[in-house]
Amino acid sequence: MSNILKYIMIGSMALLLTNCASNTYKIKQEKDKQVLKVPSWYMNDYSEKKECGTTRFGKNKNKECIFGVGTSVSPDLELAIEKALLIAKAEVADKVKGEMNKKAKIFTTELGKNLQKTVVTDVETTLVNIIKNTPVRGYEVWKQEVTLTKNGYYRAWIGMKLPMGEYNKMYNYSVETVVDAFKLKEIAQKAYDEVEIIANEQ
Repeated sequence: MSNILKYIMIGSMALLLTNCASNTYKIKQEKDKQVLKVPSWYMNDYSEKKECGTTRFGKNKNKECIFGVGTSVSPDLELAIEKALLIAKAEVADKVKGEMNKKAKIFTTELGKNLQKTVVTDVETTLVNIIKNTPVRGYEVWKQEVTLTKNGYYRAWIGMKLPMGEYNKMYNYSVETVVDAFKLKEIAQKAYDEVEIIANEQ
């Protein structure tokens, strides 16, 4: 009986240690100075419908998400993740409300004498990508990986998704509601003050 109990105890301890080990994240070490391998999902190698949670039937059949990815390196783990998160968020914002401006200038002139003229052309093109005040509230991090560079820096990989419409967890929340509520309190307080002044005068 004692041997059976001993085996049960050993089995329980092994199971407990296995569960504890599975709760930790192991950072992979990069072998080369250059990045030769990246997570497959970072190169858009994933099913948008599956990762968004879109089902063929049911209430989520019309669910749509906008995806963005970002990566960054830092000697501090938290900073590497934060920088990668900002890059991914910027990509999502660009897809939501990005604007492209193009400016082109062409200057052409002739140089030389009448029979030996040369045409000289100067061309300048400028492209500007603008993202202004774009809300990306309710975004979700659906993929996150960290690797360790050869010089000991952390490289964070972030995959972000922004569910659209009613599927966004912040759909029923708006900053305007808070602002309106704050103004309402101001108006109410002003009305209370005016009533008190009238009551005191009487």
